[in-house]
Amino acid sequence: MLDRIKGGLFGVAIGDALGATTEFMSVDDVRRKYGKVTDIIGGGFLDLKPGEVTDDTAMTIAVARGIIRDPTCPIHDIGEEFLRWYETDPPDVGIIIRMVLRRYQGDWFAAAVQACEELGGRCAGNGSLMRCLPIALAYADQEKMEEITAVHSRMTHADERATEACLIYNRIAFRVLQGEPLAKAIRKEVEHTRYEPLLMVTPAYPPDGYVVHTMGWVLHWLLRCESFEDVVISAANMGGDSDTIAAIAGGLKGLEVGYSQLPKRFVETIGCADELEKLAVQLADVRSSFGSEAVQG
Repeated sequence: MLDRIKGGLFGVAIGDALGATTEFMSVDDVRRKYGKVTDIIGGGFLDLKPGEVTDDTAMTIAVARGIIRDPTCPIHDIGEEFLRWYETDPPDVGIIIRMVLRRYQGDWFAAAVQACEELGGRCAGNGSLMRCLPIALAYADQEKMEEITAVHSRMTHADERATEACLIYNRIAFRVLQGEPLAKAIRKEVEHTRYEPLLMVTPAYPPDGYVVHTMGWVLHWLLRCESFEDVVISAANMGGDSDTIAAIAGGLKGLEVGYSQLPKRFVETIGCADELEKLAVQLADVRSSFGSEAVQG
């Protein structure tokens, strides 16, 4: 279980660091400049050092820390971690999340609604999907996992399409943690949803930050690539919102294959590796002991 949990967290970070190089580029731009990105080389519009990560990993870490601080009711602590991260003046913050953080005055859900209204209802971004995996890692009780997944999304994204994507994603993760093959878990969870057609066809939309498009490309690469390496490299070389799509896809594929099967050249490059290893152990502890008097107290 710990190997899978570490695989999921490192999968997010690896996809993030790999895809950050090509974020906001077109497929043709990527091909002209790099040929094909196959290693974590940094650069990109943020001019990152190799192994540096973006808001995708930073907010995933924030969610994990919030859960660890109070597994019974983690929403307040997750929010506190978001604020701590934002106070560090990170170079990469999503538009929706930035607006919510600036408007937060003690009520996350009111701030999310206000931001959505100011954006003219265009608040179905992928910013809650990119960070939701630690919830599936921490809770072996599916009802609890789904409850926190949904509420955590609504903290910043007042659009049910974002909530829906987070729930589908974490239900897939939940199945994989129980030993189900990833492709089988995906097929079960997308049945009768807007994503079911992707079982048969390639997405006809860009790999951008709209959560439906992001989720579509994530599922596409997970269903059509055999290895972890193929998943994250394919997502990174599409450009667009490549760091987020590669991070989200990498999280599920890393969960399936486990940390021990991740490419060493990727693992050894990640700058926040020590933090991820520590969080993986703590999340595994929450998962194994949640519900006991020790945790609830």
